[in-house]
Amino acid sequence: MQLAGIHHLTAVTADVKRNHAFYTQTLGLRLVKKSVNQDDVSAYHLFYADGVASPGTDITFFDWPVPPEKRGTHSIVRTGFRVAGLASLTWWQARFRVLGVRQSDIVTRDGRATLDFEDGEGQRLSFVVDDKPSDPAHPWAKSPVPAEHQIRGLGPITISVPKLEATHHVLTEVMGMRREREYTLPGTPTVTVHVYAMGQGGPAAELHVAVEPHLPAARQGAGGVHHVAFRTTTKDYAAWAQKLDQTGMRSSGPVNRYYFQSLYFREPGGILFEIATDEPGFSVDEPMETLGERLALPPFLEGRRAEIEAGLKPLS
Repeated sequence: MQLAGIHHLTAVTADVKRNHAFYTQTLGLRLVKKSVNQDDVSAYHLFYADGVASPGTDITFFDWPVPPEKRGTHSIVRTGFRVAGLASLTWWQARFRVLGVRQSDIVTRDGRATLDFEDGEGQRLSFVVDDKPSDPAHPWAKSPVPAEHQIRGLGPITISVPKLEATHHVLTEVMGMRREREYTLPGTPTVTVHVYAMGQGGPAAELHVAVEPHLPAARQGAGGVHHVAFRTTTKDYAAWAQKLDQTGMRSSGPVNRYYFQSLYFREPGGILFEIATDEPGFSVDEPMETLGERLALPPFLEGRRAEIEAGLKPLS
């Protein structure tokens, strides 16, 4: 029973129209599911992914009218997107210059060429050269980005904790990850980042843990991340629920999100983790060809469609 890699990452936006434009038009991702937060139906829950909504490719957003994130430790601090190679990084660097996207220089981090950038709300993102691709790319035919430069998926994801020991125990002994190496951040040699791998490894299956005791605790908000999810299968889902219970990890217990099954829990630093199944996927209620074109609601909310639609603002 092994986690296969990153399943999805959910972040927070307070400007859903600008968010939708950035992730579909600037980054060229496909809106594969336009839904609502199942615990707060007044808010959109948008899912952006590759051309076929593959597990491990989607970044999702809750649309909440909240102040900006206060950056700090006890939080998820950077979201990696995998691209094909250095030529793609230089292509994106030129595109961002034209579009006025805030970006840094291309650097080598953890042995991989990387381009850091931010969306309009300060969401910290990176393009990372995928030096160990595990799955074929599935570009979106209608993307404004050429197929060879499109985002291949998520990873690695970086979290910040003030102390490593308790988090290390959960990652290795409870979640079955392996610590593979460590590196220091360019310009901040006092910060050590520990790399934990899942499954076949590579950037699609890595969690990077930065130890930053000098930082204050983060306060969640717009431009920040809500949680990160890790991949499992429906076959192993019940076993993961049992393992969390047996190891004393307080969790949500099984939660049916309709598009996947979930388990939520917090690691010792307070960061919200999710274990989510690859199945059944986003095409369970919409044809693959028209994913994301209409408001999708799980069956238990379908009877409230008119009320829910009336409370949502148009995306464009």
